[in-house]
Amino acid sequence: MYIDFHDKTKTVAADYIDLLQRLLDFAAEKEGISKEAEMSVNFVDNKEIQELNRNYRQKDTPTDVISFAMQESVEGEMDVIDVIGEDMPLTLGDIVISVDKAKEQAIDYDHSYERELAFLTLHGFLHLLGYDHMNKHDEEIMFKRQDDILGEFGIER
Repeated sequence: MYIDFHDKTKTVAADYIDLLQRLLDFAAEKEGISKEAEMSVNFVDNKEIQELNRNYRQKDTPTDVISFAMQESVEGEMDVIDVIGEDMPLTLGDIVISVDKAKEQAIDYDHSYERELAFLTLHGFLHLLGYDHMNKHDEEIMFKRQDDILGEFGIER
């Protein structure tokens, strides 16, 4: 899977990006996602994610992760027609993670920054695939899937 990482904070170590690449590749395989799929992971500060949260979710507070799924259809939106054929790579979308929130939450949840980045990255990835937690049933499914993948990958609380 092709993942374009952008670190606007210039604080995310190359080791962490390598770990997240391996985690996303592992999760993609578990979810049956094509090796040709594309996505991006963007690391920002609280100020930038608050702007995104305000503009796209009408919530004027910083959040930890936001996903922008490209395969999600919105009511009233026209479907994208594949005129070129199946040779086109599947574009999953973009994940935006607040490094500030990741650091805060690692302390709040008493686990490592590495584990929090992995959790947020996987959480955003599952949103790109259509998982959600808008109700209790969907939340149980999504959170169990997150725990299963993180555990199998070797990242525990």
